[in-house]
Amino acid sequence: MALFKVKFDLQRRVKLAQAVWLMYWFAVMAGVLLFVMGLFFKIELRKNSELMDNNESHFVPNLLILVGILACGINAFGGKICYDSLDTTKFVKWKGLIKPFLIACLVFNSLLLLTAVLCVLMRIPLMYTVSEGLKNSMKFYKDTDTPGRCYMKRTLDQMQMDFKCCGNNNYKDWFEIQWVSNRYLDFSAKEVKDRISSNVDGKYLMDAVPFSCCNPSSPRPCIQHQLTNNSAHYSYDHYTEELNIWRRGCRDAMVHYYGGMLNTLAALVILVTILEVLVTVGLQYVNTAMSTLVNPEDPESESEGWFLEKTVKETFTDMMEMMRSMRGNAVEDGGEAAPAAAPVATVS
Repeated sequence: MALFKVKFDLQRRVKLAQAVWLMYWFAVMAGVLLFVMGLFFKIELRKNSELMDNNESHFVPNLLILVGILACGINAFGGKICYDSLDTTKFVKWKGLIKPFLIACLVFNSLLLLTAVLCVLMRIPLMYTVSEGLKNSMKFYKDTDTPGRCYMKRTLDQMQMDFKCCGNNNYKDWFEIQWVSNRYLDFSAKEVKDRISSNVDGKYLMDAVPFSCCNPSSPRPCIQHQLTNNSAHYSYDHYTEELNIWRRGCRDAMVHYYGGMLNTLAALVILVTILEVLVTVGLQYVNTAMSTLVNPEDPESESEGWFLEKTVKETFTDMMEMMRSMRGNAVEDGGEAAPAAAPVATVS
């Protein structure tokens, strides 16, 4: 028994074909939107690629670009089929292609759903990528004279100002690395000697942060040196001076920014998936309604359309039987007949 069977006359078939054709072109525009959003996300990741540990994060935007292109092609093809279904003579040439096309649509819908899941799950590797990338980049902040690293200071400063953040986890990360180049240190000064000799690594460490950590909303001039020394500044307490520098770590700021984009992309992909399911079901009704005309010679005759030719249980059973038969055929083709046993001579 067919599932969700609907009877159609000529007028209802025309309205169905026109509605599905219109939905297909909405789906084409949705594919263009997916392509544009994937490209935009890829560009945003490229802007801060120097601050990330690897390029694995580009897998999702590349996948979005791919599914966007596929959506445009598949939906344009489906729209053409629906448009030709208005003329029975034109629709005949598509009959043999519709079933494989519907299977391809189901595979594509599964790919869309997988893309949405990956958009949500990407937040976890993104957090690790950003954390490791920032940790390594901060070590190169002082290397303005080293080829390949001379722009790292500018990149980090620009990032901290854009994202309104400081350090990796927080501003105290700058206390643990030497971010001032030796070129600008007077090694004959007692303060410099004391700071270098005060740690086993022989680095010039201090409780200070780069200027890009300063919060322009602070009512007083920014204090970026001797941040933990209250006596070094008048009317200052580093525990309560919330507006002096950015307290938020850049890892959280970047993950929040890109994570918000990923959530938006996941929601968009889910909406596109729902639209793709609707047009796939619509094309199935168009196909069955055109294939079951009472009088194929008379386009005005009645017909029936359905979602599945059998019930869900029967369809699932048929699919399992088909898989078993395919597996059995493969075993028979791969196996070899056992050789006949040689007769044993009897000694009299």
